[in-house]
Amino acid sequence: MTTIHIDSGHDDSRRREGLFKGNLYVYSACEATRTFVAHARAMIEEAFGALDPETAQYSMPVEDYAVLLGKLKPAFIHHPESARLLQGVLEQFGADLPETWFEVPKMRSSTSDGYLTAGIAYAWHPHRDTWYSAPDCQINWWMPIFAIEETNTMAFHPQYWNRALKNTSSGYNYYRWNMEHRGTHVTQHVNEDPRPLPRASETFEEAADVRVVCPPGGLVLFAGAQMHSSVENTSGKTRFSVDFRTAHADDLRAGAGAPNVDSECTGTCLREFRRASDLASMPDELVAPYEDGTENLGDAVYKSEGRKPS
Repeated sequence: MTTIHIDSGHDDSRRREGLFKGNLYVYSACEATRTFVAHARAMIEEAFGALDPETAQYSMPVEDYAVLLGKLKPAFIHHPESARLLQGVLEQFGADLPETWFEVPKMRSSTSDGYLTAGIAYAWHPHRDTWYSAPDCQINWWMPIFAIEETNTMAFHPQYWNRALKNTSSGYNYYRWNMEHRGTHVTQHVNEDPRPLPRASETFEEAADVRVVCPPGGLVLFAGAQMHSSVENTSGKTRFSVDFRTAHADDLRAGAGAPNVDSECTGTCLREFRRASDLASMPDELVAPYEDGTENLGDAVYKSEGRKPS
């Protein structure tokens, strides 16, 4: 059974417990999320200039569109306001900032009618974040920037919460991925995406998906272990959204989190996380239990252009 909590009064601890049981939490837009979304929207509108961002795909060669996103998305990640406003969202929703760790916020886009579904605007197949070296206690926070509808939102597949699905995550190592498959070259993947992204290796049942449609600045929280995907966009508009991931220090120390039913990846993304109170790097004592001796296979932290050293 999956429960969807709407504007719940649960504190952060109880909310995490619910998320680790496979439940979803959905919140109405509030001051902090509206401000965050307004910041993202302003950056998008500046990047597209005179074009409407939601329909610009119909006026641009796809190669130019990919280059534009390749500049816009990193600019959003590294903008100092993005981290500051994220801290405000966490605070408004009751997170204990000194004990909460977050990964940088990402701007996502889902174009309509198959215009660009690879590389910088990858249309996500059903997956768990835990197939990509996320800790079992990771929580995902997602919010739309513009209005969305059922034909361009994201989908959840709760039938797989406690059900293993054969997949290719055993071939994924976070450190090797950082070294080989991240960077500006991703914008060159326009017609197809050759990266070995973990995915299901057996028939996937999509019929029972759950789609959440909320207004700009509305917030959806779900466990990183929750199976989710991009809805095939047939709306005629590009969907823009923001998401970020968090982990609580208590859960990291206790090894708490959602059940791992089928993830076989190696490495950990935890070194990318920053403390919500002061943006400090995660200390070794929190990361060490999640190491598996594969650090020498690549880059423990993604070395992106524009990232300030910690």
